[in-house]
Amino acid sequence: MTLPVEDPGSRAIEVRATSRLRCSRNELWTWISSVAGISEELRPYFRMTSPNGVRSLADLNVVLGAPFLRSRVFLFGFIPAGTWDFTLVDLEDKSGFVEQSPSTFMTSWRHERRILDDPSDPSTVLLSDHVTFVPTAGRWLVGPFLQRVFEHRHRVLQRRFGRVGESSAGTSS
Repeated sequence: MTLPVEDPGSRAIEVRATSRLRCSRNELWTWISSVAGISEELRPYFRMTSPNGVRSLADLNVVLGAPFLRSRVFLFGFIPAGTWDFTLVDLEDKSGFVEQSPSTFMTSWRHERRILDDPSDPSTVLLSDHVTFVPTAGRWLVGPFLQRVFEHRHRVLQRRFGRVGESSAGTSS
């Protein structure tokens, strides 16, 4: 884990993680856009609620730039941490998204998640997460904690789909 490096010119913290996975775009997209997949990636660090009957992004009416789902967030599955109003500003089916969601515990949040073809092996894809955020409090703790969460998310994906080669992760602020 790389600890955040303070940059006096910016208050934002960045977290990056990339994995090469042995699966198709379709398989990965189905997983990363499903409530079950997201829940599995976040457990045990977070639990997020979703409306009854919603099993994936496909069940929702997403209008870019407008909140489409409000979720209650629980730290470690049971400690109330606030709400999250999911808002996508970019959405490409089977390729990824950019989420810029207001929440009660982040001044700003931007999560770009992309599925990329692996030019060295057509049986694998690359999944890249790039998160930029400003926490409302506890900056010294939130940066390293969220880096650990994204490293965990990628380990879950690697176990599920099979890791190919090296993966990378890092934090800066």
